[in-house]
Amino acid sequence: MPADRAEASEAFLAASGWGTARRTPLPGDASTRHYERLAMNGRTAMLMDQPQNAETPHAPHDATPEERRALGYNAVARLAAGDVNRYVAVANYLRKQGLSTPQVYAADPKQGFAIIEDLGDNLYADVLTRGADERALYLAAADVLAKLHENPAPAQLATDVPLHAYDETAQMGEIDLVTDWFVPYALGRQATADEVAEHRALWKAVLDKTRSAPVFVHRDYHAQNLLWLADRRDVARVGLIDFQDAVAGSRAQDLMHLIEDARRDVPADIAAATVAHYMAKTREYRPDFNEDAFRAEMAAISGQRNARIVGIFARLFQRDGKPRYLAFLPRVWGYLANDLEHPALADLRAWYDRTIPRDRRGNPEGASA
Repeated sequence: MPADRAEASEAFLAASGWGTARRTPLPGDASTRHYERLAMNGRTAMLMDQPQNAETPHAPHDATPEERRALGYNAVARLAAGDVNRYVAVANYLRKQGLSTPQVYAADPKQGFAIIEDLGDNLYADVLTRGADERALYLAAADVLAKLHENPAPAQLATDVPLHAYDETAQMGEIDLVTDWFVPYALGRQATADEVAEHRALWKAVLDKTRSAPVFVHRDYHAQNLLWLADRRDVARVGLIDFQDAVAGSRAQDLMHLIEDARRDVPADIAAATVAHYMAKTREYRPDFNEDAFRAEMAAISGQRNARIVGIFARLFQRDGKPRYLAFLPRVWGYLANDLEHPALADLRAWYDRTIPRDRRGNPEGASA
């Protein structure tokens, strides 16, 4: 941590009453955020450190697509880009729904610091490795989504914090990661203008059918961002973190992120049970729920997400020097290939088979985590 940043964090902790806390850094991830566990007088909390100006900025809610593109990827994709105000607003919104997110004890959005509740270390990914009941945990995670989706997406998370739409600009900007980053990585050449244009047009045609009746979307809903809180009840047993990039979008988004996890294999029977459980819960408040239409939406939304991820992992390697994410590419390509088998995505499957040969997917350069 740079000296000036360290001094700023010490001043923030002192002003918040945690100046004498013992600080233990936690492992980092793909973002620019850092976390430390604070321990003082038998209490613990977490220091969230989001350096300002470490990422390209986000855009105002009413920014045009052109203005968003001018600001960069975070604005295009509707990412929070270190906006601590947005983190606080999402956390509070979810807590009002009866869900478990870290309570925010203190925050300095201008400097990019917050002290938040310590929900512990029982990440789904870890407790499942230790033998927890996988079916029970995944059905509980599906319960959370069904609860969140009972009502339409809110227009506002707080008075001054709107919930952005996961719109065409965001989805197509993410799709471009395939041609901008994965094609050069896998094929050793830039994608042609015709390849880029066809790729965009095919995805647009599919995704245009998925934007009705938007709901709250966590956007990064998987086993590394869910905690098992066994001492709590009902939907509160699932702790939610890393939710600051939340948007209004398809009800299939988080469900597919949960069962098509880039970092771990979810057994087919558990994935099927999770989807069936979610749909049964949804029918309780939406008797007109159409399963066939929803499964087509699942394929489209999941396919877009997995295409985005292969592009992001290639970018993390090439631009950011983080090769460990390449180890996940075979799994994500497997998900994408499965998504593309749906009849609604037949034209896209043809584009991928023609443009990115199957032997150039996965980890073509042989880099390892």
